[in-house]
Amino acid sequence: MDIKDYIRSIPDFPKPGILFYDISTLLAHPDAWQVAMGRLATMIRRYQPDVLAGIESRGFLVAAPLALKLGCGFVMVRKEGKLPGQTISHEYDLEYGTDTIQIQDDAIKPGQRVVILDDLLATGGTLAASISLFQKVGAEVVGGACIIELDFLGGRDKLNGIPFDALVSYSD
Repeated sequence: MDIKDYIRSIPDFPKPGILFYDISTLLAHPDAWQVAMGRLATMIRRYQPDVLAGIESRGFLVAAPLALKLGCGFVMVRKEGKLPGQTISHEYDLEYGTDTIQIQDDAIKPGQRVVILDDLLATGGTLAASISLFQKVGAEVVGGACIIELDFLGGRDKLNGIPFDALVSYSD
C-alpha cells in the first residue's frame, strides 16, 4: 500500500505558495491508518524506547497509538502554558523570533530511552528543540520519526545525528 495515496495535498494553505500535506485523509481511512501505524511501529521498535514523545498537536495522533501498540509511555511536548503542574521549558529560535516548548517536570526519568514523533518534518526546528529539551532532563533520545518528511527543506540535518525515519518523503 502506498501511504502517499491517502495523504491529501492542499495548495495555498495556510498561506499562498505553501503546499500543505494533510494527514486527515489518512486518519479517516482505517486500513491505511492501520498500515501506517504498523510500519511506524516496525521502524520505532528497533530503538527499544521506554517513552514515545508527541509534538503538539498532530504528533499526539502519531505517538499515542504507537505507545499503546509498543507498550511504551507517552509524553506530550506542548507550547508554553498548555501543560498543568510544574514544567521544564526549552526556548528555540524561529526564522523571526523565538518559541518555547515544555514537558511536565516529572514526565521523564534520567536515562529513559525516548523516540520523538510528529506528523511531518519540514525545517526540523521543533524536532531539534524537542531533542534538546529531552536531553536537558537526562533522557537518551534514541530516534525521531514522522509520517511525512519534506526532504527538500533539510530538516534532518538539524537533528544532531539522531536517527530519523519517515514513512513517506516529498522532494519538492
